[in-house]
Amino acid sequence: MQQIINFLIRNKTFLLYFLLLVISLALTVQTHSYHQSKFLNSANAISGALFEATDNFSSYFGLREENERLAAENLKLRTRLFNLSKSLPPIGVDSTLLQYGLVRGRVINNNYAAARNYITINKGEKDSLRQDMGVITDLGILGIVENTSANYATVQSILNEKSNINAKIKNSNHFGSLVWNTQDYRTAQLVDIPRLVPLTIGDTIVTGAMSSIFPENIPIGTISKFDLDSSNSFYAIDVLLFNDMSNLGHIYVIKNYNRSEILELQRKTEEDGQ
Repeated sequence: MQQIINFLIRNKTFLLYFLLLVISLALTVQTHSYHQSKFLNSANAISGALFEATDNFSSYFGLREENERLAAENLKLRTRLFNLSKSLPPIGVDSTLLQYGLVRGRVINNNYAAARNYITINKGEKDSLRQDMGVITDLGILGIVENTSANYATVQSILNEKSNINAKIKNSNHFGSLVWNTQDYRTAQLVDIPRLVPLTIGDTIVTGAMSSIFPENIPIGTISKFDLDSSNSFYAIDVLLFNDMSNLGHIYVIKNYNRSEILELQRKTEEDGQ
């Protein structure tokens, strides 16, 4: 208490000046409309800046919740997009009425520097994931589910020397196989495209219709380079991937509800032809 009294005594001149200044300003603002207007405008500007800063702060910590909401909405929209060829029931109906379903998740581990790269995602058998389901992002394909546990799954990345995915040139019926030569994580290769097919740098490459794993026309990348292979019969095409394979987050796993029926029919047809 004595320290407070000593402080007041030492600074009595300044404190008296400050008190008189505040009183004079208050009287000026109260008795002059111009000054009152300026004061209110300044106060509004300050309070507005404080409110904006508070809103930005709270919005930042709400980003995760907002991202989850957007991801859920994207899940519904993509489910409908992949089933446009059918007569669509309302969203939320029994998934058996659709050909494709989606499960959203996140990448929790990602390899892209080895010859055989795998991605780990936070969804598994509890989420109805099985081997040979396609995995994509909002930009394009990532790979195919390799193994599953109760809560997780590993995905064979398209950056894997064993990967082989049916792909085609967009707006064309010319298709080949998307493979990876292990050289560059930004680029995959499209092979088995005949030399008679017209190509242009920048042409878009998408998934083909010969797959029971991926729906047709999912983006993959664009042609960055092409040349004839050693046989001079087919093109060797470099495809610049839409996905940054070194920076992955939200993913979608594609479930083809008709895949078992398709594979069984193909197996039976092959057996009958023997």
